Amino acid sequence: MGVSNNVTSVLNFIAFLCSVPIIAAGIWLASKADNECTHYFRWPVVILGTLVLLVSLAGFVGAYWNKQGLLAFYLFCMAVLIGLLLIVLVFAYVVTREDGGYSVPGRDYREYSLGGYSAWLRDHVTDPENWVKIRACLAESDVCTRLAQNYVIAEQYFAARISPLQSGCCKPPTVCGYTYANPTLWLNPTNPTADPDCYLWSNDQAQLCYNCNSCKAGLLGNLRHEWRKANVILIVALVILIWVYLIACSAFRNAQIGDHK
Repeated sequence: MGVSNNVTSVLNFIAFLCSVPIIAAGIWLASKADNECTHYFRWPVVILGTLVLLVSLAGFVGAYWNKQGLLAFYLFCMAVLIGLLLIVLVFAYVVTREDGGYSVPGRDYREYSLGGYSAWLRDHVTDPENWVKIRACLAESDVCTRLAQNYVIAEQYFAARISPLQSGCCKPPTVCGYTYANPTLWLNPTNPTADPDCYLWSNDQAQLCYNCNSCKAGLLGNLRHEWRKANVILIVALVILIWVYLIACSAFRNAQIGDHK
């Protein structure tokens, strides 16, 4: 096996290793309650990572056994996958750039407003047909029931860093002036006209604030937070894949020139 093919084999092994954190990031995203309920956002990263893994294996086989046709196929497919990964990253950055979170006096957690998020993301989640399914999924999850297990007294709860989803869906907006009984039980609002969500809040554990705009905003806040974290891993993997691809192209070209001498 020539030097160029040796280099390409090593590079494809590196690309194979890069697919592991991509798949891991995708699985982490898919496992989150908000992504479980918004199916469109669950699997793109996992699928891309799996394709990178398979294409890298094809490239390794082509380099090890000097299959030039398979190597050319690998280079073409990897270019497409790098382009798709770049598109996913740019799209995720653009739609999660805006943040609808704002601070609340006397609370360590933040609350969330729909108007603070990108129109595309907001319109997708708030579409009535989509929200009916998302709301039912959230109500069946343990997003809110976990709060009652972790926090007992009001001071402990108000000092907690709960997730955007829990902040928006599991309690009424602070401006309504409800009195804390437990994380999912709130009584006697003093300012019920301050926000339309004040009237939508229900102590029925199957309802809570799942019909509230604050819940939709909290879901968007969760999606933003999680995708921002995943993007760091994906950017590092993309940079390495581009570096690997450029060197692999050079090695392939050198091998072609060597074959024609």
